[in-house]
Amino acid sequence: MNILVVEDDQVTANFILKGLKQEGYSAIHASNGQQGFIHLSESFYDVAVVDIMMPVMDGLTLIEMLRRRHIMTPVLLLSARNTVGDRVRGLQAGGDDYMVKPFAFSELIARLQSLVRRAQTVTEPDQLRVGDLSMDLICRKVFRNGQEIVLQPRELALLEYFLRHKGRIISKTLIMEHVWDYNFDPQTNVVESRVCKLRGKIKQAGGKELIHTVKGLGYICEVR
Repeated sequence: MNILVVEDDQVTANFILKGLKQEGYSAIHASNGQQGFIHLSESFYDVAVVDIMMPVMDGLTLIEMLRRRHIMTPVLLLSARNTVGDRVRGLQAGGDDYMVKPFAFSELIARLQSLVRRAQTVTEPDQLRVGDLSMDLICRKVFRNGQEIVLQPRELALLEYFLRHKGRIISKTLIMEHVWDYNFDPQTNVVESRVCKLRGKIKQAGGKELIHTVKGLGYICEVR
């Protein structure tokens, strides 16, 4: 999942971002509603976590502006307020779910997964597959020939990105931006290193090579 976190409190934002990235998700931070609106207007996100009380533009105004522009990204609202009226206003503004601070991170993850499933019931499968390898998007597990391949969160995120773009050449720059969330540094070999480890784990389960290097361009995930 590609997730936008719109939260002005840096402590809360850091807690959410750290947890999401440890789970293998791509997470971007916007510190106010205006920044969040720009992100959601210009880029694709599977889901957004939006605080209600923020400077510059509050969360409800952000959602109302998105819906007027027919941007239907699922939104999970966060608020310290827990009255029925507050929850109703948030949902009527166009929010898809509502959580009260403080919250358990495990519940946040479960709610985000549920929002994405509901938004993508027609087009989004529960599994991604290439050849004899499959990834279960719900339980975040990978299998090949009936054998589970145990991957670290970053390896899961990398493999998911490959599977979502199978058959297409993906540059190292795009991998850095979407899997590591920062701009590509030509001096680093982090992509090559992690791809090599991922290939090794996939290869241990047997079968053909699935991630191929395209010299000078990047990588492609396909059966050959």
